[in-house]
Amino acid sequence: MTPFIAEILGTGLLILLGGGNVANEVLVGTKGYKTGWMSITTAWGLAVFAGVVVAGPHSGAHLNPAVTIGLALGGLFPWGEVPVYILGEFVGAMIGASLVYFMYKDHFDRTNNADLKRAVFCTSPAIPHTWRNMLSEILGTFVLLIAVFYFTEAEINDGSQTKVGLGSIGALPVAFIVWGIGLSLGGTTGYAINPARDLGPRIIHAILPIKNKTHSDWSYSWIPVTGPIIGAGIAAFLFLILGN
Repeated sequence: MTPFIAEILGTGLLILLGGGNVANEVLVGTKGYKTGWMSITTAWGLAVFAGVVVAGPHSGAHLNPAVTIGLALGGLFPWGEVPVYILGEFVGAMIGASLVYFMYKDHFDRTNNADLKRAVFCTSPAIPHTWRNMLSEILGTFVLLIAVFYFTEAEINDGSQTKVGLGSIGALPVAFIVWGIGLSLGGTTGYAINPARDLGPRIIHAILPIKNKTHSDWSYSWIPVTGPIIGAGIAAFLFLILGN
């Protein structure tokens, strides 16, 4: 598997499971209708876990253009590979969002609230306020990236500093970080913290023939794209200043 395919598959799984949970929460007639914010934040954390488990061995499982750019800014990833990774992340996000729609189509058709239908695909602010909404995305992504920069491998404490691989369990830390971001910082905007996660499915929302859908809220769409990139840049700058 190439890194490009790995990013497509990993990001596709992320959106399939994360967006699928939102559909299960907000669309009429599902088994999980209105089960709450804890369910949503937990599902997104587990969705990250699934994507990282699959893509990690082949691409490092960025699954997020902000992570890719942040690692490049921090000197931990080659700039020449950034475009391929970002393309894979967007393709995967769009495929995942499309699969969610086709799986839940009967429930989309039964749901009258057009804003809830859009919520399955992309984020929106609880209270629209450009700069505070931007701050939410900046802070959330900063927390994600600064944690990623300082992830370490387990070591045997016998003086030899032998590194111990954790296999798939090594994906748990980033899942917990995303879960914590959602619980603590996600209430104002829905914590996209990932340009591909928001913009890719937003494009799919605009394209698909969803029954009685609303506009795709393009006036807001730039915030969950630029905010995460700024947050990643700040984390990378701090990492370079503080070092290891």
